[in-house]
Amino acid sequence: MDDVREQVRQRYALAAVQPAGEGCCGGSCGPADESFGQALYDATDVADLPVEAVTASLGCGNPLTVAELAPGERVLDLGSGGGIDVLLSARRVGPTGFAYGVDMTDEMLELARANATRAGATNVEFRKGTIEELPFDDGSVDVVISNCVVNLSPDKPAVLAEVFRVLAAGGRVGISDVVAEDHLTADQRAERGSYVGCIAGALSRSEYLAGLADAGFADADVTFTHQVADGMHGAVVRARKPVPSV
Repeated sequence: MDDVREQVRQRYALAAVQPAGEGCCGGSCGPADESFGQALYDATDVADLPVEAVTASLGCGNPLTVAELAPGERVLDLGSGGGIDVLLSARRVGPTGFAYGVDMTDEMLELARANATRAGATNVEFRKGTIEELPFDDGSVDVVISNCVVNLSPDKPAVLAEVFRVLAAGGRVGISDVVAEDHLTADQRAERGSYVGCIAGALSRSEYLAGLADAGFADADVTFTHQVADGMHGAVVRARKPVPSV
């Protein structure tokens, strides 16, 4: 487990300092294709963001398109990387809201903080930590988003349990991730790509739904959006933390 985490950390540390336009998801830190990275964002949305934030995007989707953020909400981005989704979230929640990012890679945190300064964003904060042990209090955020990071974790039940813990009652999840079709075995997923390339560690659709239910979530849904490998898809994952009955 620690070996996988260290491989991911090293690969994404490299991505934070290598030439713009190169990424890890979907390959071996070579040029990103249309299934991954900045190509999945509307050019209008990112036009006024620092170029360093846009070109550092390594994800497999755009979680903000499903998170439906509202002014005043508190948002947490898991594995925030260069900060693109945090900066876009901060804009949507406005001055009465707040956008947090968490990342385990010092190089990415440095890049994200520099990008926030370049963007003039004041309602953002980036914290160092792992997504299996989030450095946030219980019930401290309204929305959790993530862009192709949950599949990188070697302990996904811990991630989903932590997401449930930090969400306020009634809070919701809007995640972009790589998800496998149910018929693919773990070995078959590994044949289609590496762990750090966001393929081998992907859950199947039924595994994702079961994991969300086990963590306590309700109204879970996993919808495929585009194919990234044979039997593997970019997907949007939605779920809600129930409000306790009185």
